[in-house]
Amino acid sequence: MPTRTSAVGRRAAVLGSPIAHSLSPVLHRAAYAELGLDDWSYERFEVDEAALPGFVAELDGSWAGLSLTMPLKRAIIPLLDEVSETAASVEAVNTVVFREDGRRVGDNTDIPGMIAALRERGVEKVESAAILGAGATASSALAALARVCAGPVTAYVRGEARAAEMRGWGERLGVDVRTAAWEDAAEALAAPLVVATTPAGATDALADAVPDRPGTLFDVLYDPWPTRLAAAWSARAGKIIGGLDLLVHQAVLQVEQMTGAPKAPLAAMRAAGETALAAR
Repeated sequence: MPTRTSAVGRRAAVLGSPIAHSLSPVLHRAAYAELGLDDWSYERFEVDEAALPGFVAELDGSWAGLSLTMPLKRAIIPLLDEVSETAASVEAVNTVVFREDGRRVGDNTDIPGMIAALRERGVEKVESAAILGAGATASSALAALARVCAGPVTAYVRGEARAAEMRGWGERLGVDVRTAAWEDAAEALAAPLVVATTPAGATDALADAVPDRPGTLFDVLYDPWPTRLAAAWSARAGKIIGGLDLLVHQAVLQVEQMTGAPKAPLAAMRAAGETALAAR
């Protein structure tokens, strides 16, 4: 656990549960090295929803920011002084910056990170899309699709409660969201853009249903990689955007917000992430 005692230099960390798999320290440390921020450190801490308030309360003035992953993206909101419009639009915060006046400001870099990752692969506009799964990442994906998808988005989910939640997010974000049962998720693969937001293993059974000429798959997982679905998609020459692409693009924005650097080193961060994944 962190203490109130100031460390040398500035501190940042990623919090979540589980957290041991997180590549965020690798990416942020690579950025610090490239930017010459030798007195900056970035760690990872296993923190669940119950422990989060106490953790945040113990942070001293040496802390510059936090990255949040599951299950903390919504749990952090009551602990903040301010939340950006982007984060408020999906009620999910993955970035906290500590201002000099002590204010805690939350943002969501997943949404612009998704858009940047799509554009990097040449996906500027699609006529329709499908989302596999629900939850904080799915709502962020909907917010990104609001700027990318011209037509309807079909969300494949388990249960009417999650279906209603996704339709509600669609209304809030101005996206034409239609819902379908998870049992019919194989139908999603015919969409020009498929965004998989589910946990590891959840889409494995869909690998055999990839069409002969698939469109673009955006799979937010990066460990394990490739997923069975991503491997099958690639084998049929479909365009793939992976979780590392999202992680790097959202981390670039985090580094810029936390350090004040005008431009974070995307290439160095991606290279560090690729090297770390290859070593696993």
